[in-house]
Amino acid sequence: MDYLLQVKIGALVALLLLTLFFGFIPARVKWFRDTNGTELHRAVLSLISCFAGGVFLAACLLDIIPDYLSDMKAELAARSVTTSFPLPEFIMAAGFFMVLILERLVLSCRETHGPPEEERAPLLPGRGASPAPEGHHVHVDFQAHSPFRAFMLFLSLSLHSIFEGLAIGLQSTDSKVLEICIAILVHKSIIVFSLSVKLVQSAVRPLWVAAYIGVFALMTPVGIAIGISVMEARLAAGALIQAVLEGLAAGTFIYITFLEILPHELNSPGKQLLKVLFIVLGFSTMAALTFLG
Repeated sequence: MDYLLQVKIGALVALLLLTLFFGFIPARVKWFRDTNGTELHRAVLSLISCFAGGVFLAACLLDIIPDYLSDMKAELAARSVTTSFPLPEFIMAAGFFMVLILERLVLSCRETHGPPEEERAPLLPGRGASPAPEGHHVHVDFQAHSPFRAFMLFLSLSLHSIFEGLAIGLQSTDSKVLEICIAILVHKSIIVFSLSVKLVQSAVRPLWVAAYIGVFALMTPVGIAIGISVMEARLAAGALIQAVLEGLAAGTFIYITFLEILPHELNSPGKQLLKVLFIVLGFSTMAALTFLG
């Protein structure tokens, strides 16, 4: 087993165990069952999420996208494909729209077959006077307690997690694996923590909470395993498949960063400058890692 594969398997195990660890904290600690979320609690979650947003922003702009474009350009040149159409960028857009369409389909089904009108409120209304746009559902709405909405939250986040893992499994160097793994660890820890709080406060049965957290924890490792399989199969078209999947994963990273994490946090009231500081801090951390190689 080569070193790169060992690093990927290590990332898979670490993501699985840490997701389970952070996911079961709210399920096991009584404090989370008794509160709708204090201001301090919300502030801490928000700032950690802003830091994660900065980490993802740097991972997108400084690592994943440049590497993908380089790989795709090399593959097209090797196959003597010349076109004026921006095919690499189109593939990234396809990854972006794929996740967006899947989410809209879930929300459309919810509107058509969902529960009464009060259950059709956005998953994540803003913390101020006006609600956030429907569908911004990476973070927890501590005011809405519905098992149905909790399931929708779980389903949408699970879709993202597979593609996050895919980005790790498709990398060709151990440094890239570690960089993306750090970004996902920060992001996924806060997300699974928030998801678990939502499940607990939505009166979901403890057995179902454990099932949700367990399945969610497996999604990123499944994505990593798919990426590793593509890399290890060494098919004739394996490099091209890898490049295309990298593009789809890059589109997903763009979606998570720009349509979910950053808008939700920056559009919610309070501590705006501190939030920007944590976004810049997260970006700077990853930029420093990239600069140091």
